[in-house]
Amino acid sequence: MKPFLPALSRSSDDASIYANRYVIAMTVTLACVLELLDTSIVNVAVPHMMGTLGATLDEITWVSIGYVVANVIVLPISGFLSNLFGRRNYFAFSIILFTLASFACGNAESLGSLVFWRIVQGLGGGGLIATAQSTLFEVFPAKEMSSAMAIFGIGIMFGPSLGPTVGGWLTESYSWPWIFYINLPLGVVALLLTLLFVPDSKHRKMPPSVDYMGLVLLAIGIGALQLMLERGERLDWFESAEVVGYAVASLIGLGLFTIRELEIDHPIVDLRVMADAQYSAGLAITFLLGAALFSTVFLFPVYAQTLMGFNAMQTGFIILPSAIAAGLVMPVMSKLIARGVPGRLLIIIGAGIFMYSMWRHHLFTTESGLDDFFWPLIMRGVGLGMIFMPLNNLTMANIAPAAIPNATGVYNLTRQLGGSVGIAVSATLLSQFDHTKHAALVDHIAHDNAAAESRLAAFKQMFMHSGIHERMAELKAYALVSLQVEKQSMMLSFSDLFLWFGITICATLPLLLVMRKQRMLAGSSDVAH
Repeated sequence: MKPFLPALSRSSDDASIYANRYVIAMTVTLACVLELLDTSIVNVAVPHMMGTLGATLDEITWVSIGYVVANVIVLPISGFLSNLFGRRNYFAFSIILFTLASFACGNAESLGSLVFWRIVQGLGGGGLIATAQSTLFEVFPAKEMSSAMAIFGIGIMFGPSLGPTVGGWLTESYSWPWIFYINLPLGVVALLLTLLFVPDSKHRKMPPSVDYMGLVLLAIGIGALQLMLERGERLDWFESAEVVGYAVASLIGLGLFTIRELEIDHPIVDLRVMADAQYSAGLAITFLLGAALFSTVFLFPVYAQTLMGFNAMQTGFIILPSAIAAGLVMPVMSKLIARGVPGRLLIIIGAGIFMYSMWRHHLFTTESGLDDFFWPLIMRGVGLGMIFMPLNNLTMANIAPAAIPNATGVYNLTRQLGGSVGIAVSATLLSQFDHTKHAALVDHIAHDNAAAESRLAAFKQMFMHSGIHERMAELKAYALVSLQVEKQSMMLSFSDLFLWFGITICATLPLLLVMRKQRMLAGSSDVAH
């Protein structure tokens, strides 16, 4: 298929592509930041959208759900679509679709319209991340591949973390449609740079046929799985017939999809790439890395706003140094990898730093302040940044150039699903931990606890001294103690969850035993030739 978009300035030789490699890296990373920003930017504007559109909280959640479901359906087939239409065509079209849908979202006057255009926006955004990564694997020479992944990784880390900050500022300073309008100028810049510099792949293989049945099964399986994860905690999981339906549809859809893709000659997603043990081990680690990244971005704002009283924009600025730290450490990792430092060693050190950060998170209290947050969050960013870079290098080490688009699609889908699973599990465990710890604290106070009785008496006296009748003062004292118990049980729940994230990342380290190959062979032309 010939390009449907004109090449403004492009040469097919290696020297020309390599000369523009850093501009290409900035271009595709900008597009990825836009896509990831929109996964979290709407969360802080939910109350404003509810008021404008007359929607309930349950209804407005479909604005986020529609985007994420469309995203995860497109991610694994982005390699197929790149081969079908041409990588440059497909990437440019994805930017156009994402940008136009952003404008339509900002102009939406009803909930139905907003949800529809968010789905369209998700379809456009889903094609950006995997296509961007496969582009970088080809336009950078092998010796600079770690630098390319550092630039890409900065976008992956910054996008989710910037969402609450940018969304809070735009919503408070202007109005909620601006969380979508902000994409327009950046989308236009990304499109123009794509047309100027991003090349087509030299390893493109036109599929002889389109696996429509595989596409339908994938949409059913992945879509139902994502819906189950998004709705499960709100509907009390498998107590709900709706969630059970999603689970059954996902199991059947993905089961049939897997069988079909392994049997046909030209699958829409080539699952045979998972036969490589190093690649599969990388998928397992990146799944949990996605869970740690997205879940800590999800949990800390809930903690900061629920227990500490920060607003969304303040919370975003508190989190921002963590993303900056991750961005700064990635170029350092690229230099170390280029000089032959074992990637496995860097991942182990990064996991240790992340574990220590989560231990420091574990020690947070309801009295913690900005000084207590700063270094643990910085170390969180450093740890995740140290893991991300070498993991990309090791996971793709055995993948042939022609298989890179398909492999990166599955890889990024795995990280996205890890984030979805992590957030769903975090929300459920937070609720369960809170219930258990609240019951334990109440039981402790109820059984002749002298300290609790002393505090209750002190509160009662405080209210009486302010002129409140004795009986009312006693009721207020009980209410205040009850509020403190609720805050403390919630704090203990957050504390345990943070610690479990650190333990989970460290538990993946034995998988590094099968990830021995360090040198990157993923599509760089000098290696491929």
